[in-house]
Amino acid sequence: MKRIFFSLQALAILIGAAGCHDALLNMKPESILTTTNYFRSSSEMNKAVIGIYSNLQARRMTDYIIMDAPSDNLYMSTNTPIAGAVDLDGLTMNTENNVLGNFWESNYAGIYRANQVLLNIDKPTDYAGSAKNQFIGEAKFLRALLYFDMVRTFGGVPLVTTQISIEEARAQRRASVDEVYNLIIADLKDAVEKLPPAANMEKGRTSKGAATALLGKVYIYRKDYNNAKEVLNKAVNDFGYNLVPNFATLWDPATEDNSEVVFTMKYVESVNGQTLSTAFIPNGGVYGIVERGVETALPSWSLNKRFVAGDTRKAKTITDWLVTPTAPNDPPTFYPYVSKYANKHLYNTSGLDLPVIRFAEVLLLQSEALYNTGDKAGALTALNRVRERAFAGTGHNYTAGDIANANDFLDKLLLERQLELAFEGDRWYDLVRTGKYLTVMTQEERLYVPANNAAETVTLSPKAYMTVFPIPQRQVDQYNPGVMDQNEGYKK
Repeated sequence: MKRIFFSLQALAILIGAAGCHDALLNMKPESILTTTNYFRSSSEMNKAVIGIYSNLQARRMTDYIIMDAPSDNLYMSTNTPIAGAVDLDGLTMNTENNVLGNFWESNYAGIYRANQVLLNIDKPTDYAGSAKNQFIGEAKFLRALLYFDMVRTFGGVPLVTTQISIEEARAQRRASVDEVYNLIIADLKDAVEKLPPAANMEKGRTSKGAATALLGKVYIYRKDYNNAKEVLNKAVNDFGYNLVPNFATLWDPATEDNSEVVFTMKYVESVNGQTLSTAFIPNGGVYGIVERGVETALPSWSLNKRFVAGDTRKAKTITDWLVTPTAPNDPPTFYPYVSKYANKHLYNTSGLDLPVIRFAEVLLLQSEALYNTGDKAGALTALNRVRERAFAGTGHNYTAGDIANANDFLDKLLLERQLELAFEGDRWYDLVRTGKYLTVMTQEERLYVPANNAAETVTLSPKAYMTVFPIPQRQVDQYNPGVMDQNEGYKK
């Protein structure tokens, strides 16, 4: 069986609430499922675990608005229908931003589902083999991933790991960033211990290797490079992951299940498809891909110009499209679009999977850990493995002479991450965690105009407090007065 399906309508009625909203907590179930008569068997527990994946699967399609649009990779088009997206793109977001509000609620809905699995895991008595440990590992991996996205976006957030009442929820203050990361690391360590290898899991479910890779990434964010090196060396060497020879095959449904997949969100066209492939397509569609597009966002010239001749990633990341002019003497208009997810599909229901962690990123994380623990040669080797695939040979490899100091290494690492992982949800967080956003995001080149040999440039005003985004006001209002502190810089 190629995929697992994450669409469970009846189960969503039971475990779809995040736990902090009066209306959600007091909703009347439309089915007979309750926490007292569910979770009775291993089969029901399995469905509850799949419900956590379903939550992340639905969210992943629009992650680019928070994770890429504020960066220099992408800008929102003038016809985007998504309220709040333009403000994130322009770094003018405020507490009323709907995108941030939806992101917060979606993550806590997933956390609630993970908590329900962990709180009820001892109820079934018919587990076979290591199924119980597997379910614990999956729930903890997914809870850790959701909290990782929350802490990177908002900073400290309320830590919910048990069933709490409405009044308890309203009185719960934000945990510190350190406390959130402590839970993430503890969850991932337990997931590493309990999860089977990928070979023993259905496609689309997490594994020991995925938990190891995510733990290494978390250590990188914490600048705990010694632990990161140890864990990422295991992720690189112990689980059989490898780069595929051709970058383009990563983005083809026929070859998307490959040795580079560490953890990905699965989709099935027309059954449980994703909308991202259509979102990036021009309004008029692209012949052989889809008859029409939504054109919510466009690739920036800031990113486009960084691809050099010979980089095989370019063609499968951005397509440089020329639009025929309407007036006889007008030149063609340069109008590129994101082609990384542009597989042949029906409108708004692509079956292409959306990666969360790829082996190429694990190598780049390993390179970062090795350099920061003194192994410069090892760091260069890991970095060049990604370069060699991109350029189909060693002709563009970096040498020790290219990296005179730590700043040189960081610049080259971030460039490689930008080109390799474009539109996969890492660029904004990379700029923030390295402090580069304050200089990189002062301006963004958007649409290149060939007739002027220049790009349309917008001036932005990144601020020091923008390492995190505002806590959604609709969440602040759910708490007792004075309980939910707003992030600095966004206070009314």
